Amino acid sequence: MENTKILIAYGTRYGATKSTSEEISKVLQGEGFEVNTVNLKEEKVKNISQFELVIVGSGMKMGMWTSKAKAFLSKFNSELKKKKVAIFVSSGGRALMEYKGEHDEIIEINRKYLENKASKYDLNPISMTMFGGIWDYNQMGKIYRKILDAEKENFIPAGFKETAPGVYDSRNWDEIRKWAKELANKV
Repeated sequence: MENTKILIAYGTRYGATKSTSEEISKVLQGEGFEVNTVNLKEEKVKNISQFELVIVGSGMKMGMWTSKAKAFLSKFNSELKKKKVAIFVSSGGRALMEYKGEHDEIIEINRKYLENKASKYDLNPISMTMFGGIWDYNQMGKIYRKILDAEKENFIPAGFKETAPGVYDSRNWDEIRKWAKELANKV
């Protein structure tokens, strides 16, 4: 484990994927790994050859990955095929679907957001998962706010926490930490 390097490269919209990546990094560092965490919007990754594991994370909005996370998968595709890779996405919608008992939809979204993305880039990840996310009414556009307003009454019953006025967080931190520990055992 000592000197084993892990890269977490992520794209975020409202900050959920950033803080999720930071928590994953903290857990992996606690397990003895050297972790480099990169916000792809702020920093360019030039080389991934020194990393044993590459974790790619993306926020989801209207079924779309962030452009920076997709660009990372494209740029390093041939190298990623030869490495251990893990993928996660942050999705506020997951908690609402769980609350409503829409289990078939969750299976479909996992297929669409994770399995199809891995398949598109011909990757064989050691792990893929979807965490909750953040919906920040202060940063989103008017149309998206209107769409979410129809569901707003379900936010708190579905497990969202209003962490600041207009900011709703649906992440389960224990689930995130558990996934990171499981990854540590696969490296």
